[in-house]
Amino acid sequence: MGIAAKLIDVKKEYVLKGETVRALRGVSLEVPEGDFVAIMGASGSGKSTMLNLLGCLDRPTSGTIWLGKDNVSELNDYHLSNIRASRIGFVFQSSNLIQQLTVLENIEVPLFYQGNVSRKSRRRCVELAELVGLGDRLGHRPTQLSGGQQQRVAIARSLVNDPYFILADEPTGNLDSVTTEEILQLLDRLNREGKTIILVTHENDVGNRAKRVVWLKDGNVESEVVNHTAHG
Repeated sequence: MGIAAKLIDVKKEYVLKGETVRALRGVSLEVPEGDFVAIMGASGSGKSTMLNLLGCLDRPTSGTIWLGKDNVSELNDYHLSNIRASRIGFVFQSSNLIQQLTVLENIEVPLFYQGNVSRKSRRRCVELAELVGLGDRLGHRPTQLSGGQQQRVAIARSLVNDPYFILADEPTGNLDSVTTEEILQLLDRLNREGKTIILVTHENDVGNRAKRVVWLKDGNVESEVVNHTAHG
């Protein structure tokens, strides 16, 4: 089994109002392929910073970050953009769908930006819509969907490039408890089928669905717990 993501002694500092903020203070973390890990911690613990680094939205001050076989720690913006587009599937708290596009077209968006839309890729997008239970909604627009259905579209979109991992940032934060359970069951199933998931959340009930929970505190890994009751 390979490694989806690996952080080695990663530090991140930035200056805020003249003060140096040490957001991460030497974090090491390994995420094997097929893992389902939840990153948890209080506000200011370093969760958002870690998410930005794993998502290639920022660079570490020091340390090394591997995504698959790519050392992304020192890549320039152009190469980081390519990695984001082709190797990471993002699911955010808000589905971030384009209102004027249909379900199928929204799933296709990452391919469109890469100039990679074809008959074959469109078939894959249809298959992904079916995978998340929206095969009968291909022509619907976001305003015709429930919040949970919109998040399902976002999950299908995150899978379209067969990424190293899905990076889910509070993916159920805007959903009621019933819809939250539906989305978590979908993530469970994707993980059972082999997809690596890195979930950032502050909700214990959501984090406990993961196979592993990593707690951050003051920019350090405070604890790491294997969840033997996780779905799988």
